[in-house]
Amino acid sequence: MKTDLRENNIVTLIGKIVSDYSFSHEMYGEAFYTFNIETSRLSEATDTLPVTISERLIDKNLFKIGALIEINGQIRSYNNIVDNKNHLILTVFVKEISFNLDLNKNPNQVLLNGYVCKMPVYRKTPFGREIADVLLAVNRSYNKSDYIPCIIWGRNAKFASGLEVGDNIKIYGRMQSRNYQKKLENGDILEKTAYEISVSKLEVLQSNTDKNEEIC
Repeated sequence: MKTDLRENNIVTLIGKIVSDYSFSHEMYGEAFYTFNIETSRLSEATDTLPVTISERLIDKNLFKIGALIEINGQIRSYNNIVDNKNHLILTVFVKEISFNLDLNKNPNQVLLNGYVCKMPVYRKTPFGREIADVLLAVNRSYNKSDYIPCIIWGRNAKFASGLEVGDNIKIYGRMQSRNYQKKLENGDILEKTAYEISVSKLEVLQSNTDKNEEIC
């Protein structure tokens, strides 16, 4: 089954601009910039997420820190090499941006259709909550792929622990930021932020056993 590359990676964010935009890179004469958006969760916590946008979509009269916006686009990944080590970087690549908001919409929605590219890692928290980590390869144009870490909870996690490399799955969820501490070799503590997709629904489209299952 051939996947429509326009439909296999969709993200919608509604939130507040919390940083000015800064130059990221240039491609074929077009400049791209990055900034951060803050979105709300049902728990009233917030996620601060990185965004990449073309200069062609920036309206300098409307783009201000504190402004509310809606973004439609895709999640993109790339490798950043630091100290000869690869670090996976995620960003939301903007296709459309709007300052006319429907505040009744879910402020953080993600749909991905991709392939399991590493064996899932299943574990339990000290409080007994089940978690599975899945790395999803999502195809895009020009024979490229984005590698997107997903975190799956509860009975979904137990189900996901049985997935195999190469399984084609569709997931629904939200993009989240998670702060953590990393201890360096010299004993110093480094504050870092990870970005991942928190999965609320998982559907297996095709696996080695050709099963078609859905769990939510």
